[in-house]
Amino acid sequence: MRWSETRTGPQILALGLLSTVATLLMLAAPQEKHLSVYSTAANYSLPIMQRQGHEYVGLLELLEPLGTVSARADGRRWRLHYNNILGEFVQGQSHARIQGRDADLLGQFVMENGRGLVPLASLTSLLPRFLGGPATLHAEAERLFIGSVATHFTASVSPDDASRLVFHFTAPVNPSVASEHGKLRMTFSHEPVMAPASPRLTFDSKTILEADYSESNGAAEIAVTTTVPLMANFSPDGRIITLEPSRNQTQTTATNQTASAAPQNKPPAPAAPAATATTTAPMVSRRYFAIVDASHGGADRGEALSSTLAEKDVTIAFARRLRQELQNRGISTLVLRDSDANLSLDDRAYLANNMNAAVYIAIHAASNGPGVRLYTALLPYTDEQDRGPFLSWSRAQQPSLSLSQAVAGSVATELKKQQVSVRTLLAPLRPLNNVVMAALAVEIAPPASDVTQLTSADYQQIITTAVANGIANVRQQLEGSLRPATPSRVE
Repeated sequence: MRWSETRTGPQILALGLLSTVATLLMLAAPQEKHLSVYSTAANYSLPIMQRQGHEYVGLLELLEPLGTVSARADGRRWRLHYNNILGEFVQGQSHARIQGRDADLLGQFVMENGRGLVPLASLTSLLPRFLGGPATLHAEAERLFIGSVATHFTASVSPDDASRLVFHFTAPVNPSVASEHGKLRMTFSHEPVMAPASPRLTFDSKTILEADYSESNGAAEIAVTTTVPLMANFSPDGRIITLEPSRNQTQTTATNQTASAAPQNKPPAPAAPAATATTTAPMVSRRYFAIVDASHGGADRGEALSSTLAEKDVTIAFARRLRQELQNRGISTLVLRDSDANLSLDDRAYLANNMNAAVYIAIHAASNGPGVRLYTALLPYTDEQDRGPFLSWSRAQQPSLSLSQAVAGSVATELKKQQVSVRTLLAPLRPLNNVVMAALAVEIAPPASDVTQLTSADYQQIITTAVANGIANVRQQLEGSLRPATPSRVE
């Protein structure tokens, strides 16, 4: 309801003084903490309250943007319905009942004026009971990820211009950008940007030294250390951010370099334009020789290998062990999914292609065996030809297919040496078809009917040792391969 009222001069003056006092009190008071929540339904924030020496949030307020929810207080009891799920809480108790099953709150439940408050630390275990999917809490940073919503990124300098740093994101982003002496900071206040495999990325560039990822106060930040001021250019689709010196700075740097070097006949190259959604991404400098991709993750559990064992858990265990075996052989390796997060098939190919690695290895698991199945791509037939630097997204593997089959053959030979049953197959698997480098999928099944063998350290060691040996045996071929252009996405 709105209304109007005429105020006198003294009243206006008094209101002004009260407003000033209120502002001063707000400035003196500690800043209220908020929890940033990221989900497929909405991105929003909630106040974090201090109760009993711990951080709490309102459970009803947290669930409201995600579905149909209602709550009712009855004495010391508080009942909450979310969609068709009932949660029962009792004032002062550290356990709740969700659909008749006990849930540990890691602290006492607090009810204030009919409002139910739960400890912040309980959300990771409590929310999946209501939502049916994972919830990942970064408590120190005050960020909560519900489901597979994380935005991942890669960052690399361009090989033909080491003063240009290109970020590729798996979803559109719109950070605030601020520059200071020797730093450019991109702050992501509304996007679920997640840390890369290493929070500190270093570059072989005299202009751009490193990029550090951090998160705090409900936001993520990427701080780029640089020797010259940089400007940020955004692609139209919001997935690519290019950092580069301004045109004047580029010309000044080129002039200084020319004065200190031997005479050159070529004029300084103009600053390259920002990448757009209709052009291929710039080639990037190689940081990893091999990329190991643990399939599934997050809400995508993969095959139910048993009543308690999900494929996503087996694949990440094998991926981490394979990384160690490859690194023991001097092969730098990145595990693309090194946490319980779900990447789409397109995201996996997109990130792998922009890492400029020599080989991509996808890890799968199966309950029916025995042994290992090795897959290379089976590409769809088409009369269309790739044009110039652009490759068809569905046939991006074509230039590397023969090398992929050589890698699979080498791995198969090593598995046979370990007395492991192995089959090599062709299949139209994604993202193999979309990957520009040598690529294969390794599907691991138990040696017999006992699926628990997939979690056996001895069996994992046998498989990963053989795969690593197979990769090492063709390393020279992989090193000699030329990476094709990054494919243009074809809808």
